[in-house]
Amino acid sequence: MSSHPGYPSHPGHHALLPCPSHDEAARQTFVRDLRTHLAVEVFPGNRLAYAHRVEPAFHKHNKRTPKDRHEIRKAMAHDSYYQMWSAMQRNSQELMWDSVVDTVERALPDLIATPQPGNAKGSLTLDVDLSMPDYLTSYDIHLQPGGYHSEVCAQDIAAGAVYDGGLPIYAMDSLGPLNDDLGWTTVECYQEHFPGRKPARVLDLGCSVGHSTLPWSEAFPDADVHAIDVGAPLLRYGHGRAEALGRSAHFSQQNAEQTNFHAGSFDVIVSHFFMHETSRKALPRVFAECRRLLSPGGIMLHLDLEQDRDLDPLTSFLMEWEVYNNNESFMGQLRSLDLEALAVEAGFAEAKVERIQQPSHASSDQTGDGYVNFFTWPVLTASA
Repeated sequence: MSSHPGYPSHPGHHALLPCPSHDEAARQTFVRDLRTHLAVEVFPGNRLAYAHRVEPAFHKHNKRTPKDRHEIRKAMAHDSYYQMWSAMQRNSQELMWDSVVDTVERALPDLIATPQPGNAKGSLTLDVDLSMPDYLTSYDIHLQPGGYHSEVCAQDIAAGAVYDGGLPIYAMDSLGPLNDDLGWTTVECYQEHFPGRKPARVLDLGCSVGHSTLPWSEAFPDADVHAIDVGAPLLRYGHGRAEALGRSAHFSQQNAEQTNFHAGSFDVIVSHFFMHETSRKALPRVFAECRRLLSPGGIMLHLDLEQDRDLDPLTSFLMEWEVYNNNESFMGQLRSLDLEALAVEAGFAEAKVERIQQPSHASSDQTGDGYVNFFTWPVLTASA
């Protein structure tokens, strides 16, 4: 049980990560293992169902193969195997949050009262008057109860604690002990494609609790690293987590569409799975704000999902399960957009906009239970 992310012996443990009881840990481990079983053993059967039943039936009726993910979705929705996997996947998502919420609710008063270490390295700035965007409040993204912005008590950090506890279960420990694989992936992308540069100021958009922010402060210890999000509970937790881990980052409650930073403030602006949580109206504003905030020669990097045009129709359909079943409504639209064109419209020169396929950062935990992440992530880059 020592490898469970909530146990103090795990290298990802820190003062704000609630430690589950024996029974809570057993339940969380079960959900993680269930999700792993579904991903490794059950999910591949969807391709067989399509190849042996769904596609032949579609071809017999239409005299052609499905032309896109939308036609495949209509056909697969009636297949019993896909229905079985989809129902179990949805149940595993709900079980995940249920298992983590129990631990957070029990530990919340103590977590809020956890003293900050002396000599704070970073800072926290909140804006009580900030309006929450509709795309955040219209539904609970990822089915997380209350979403990422809700507050139920003074100095609430519950949303951050729930997310921090749920992410390793959701990702099946593939993001590393500190859930920071995506941050290290963008760091390595920057280092490989812009060698020799040492940014003085870095901004992470939609940082949540800072999983992907802190690798930038570790990779560039002399840099002034900032991170913004609209959810106050996430930021409180993220700040406390960073301080508990001895890392430096400045968290502030801001909307990435319009920040209070001065023009030309940053050498690097990054995001990690942030774009698909916004909206069709918000994303061009985010790109324009990035262009305003970058210093001359500064770099913008956005890591997100593969575009629809880069995938075969079946793979594209299977990727969009979260759109219809996990409250990721903009994900499908994002994957159909021309992101390079949006960057150009925001003021970046076409010759300086590029999509890079970046291998996932590789690491392993210190308990001996190593993990391997074979993903290659698309990163949209643009130079000011």
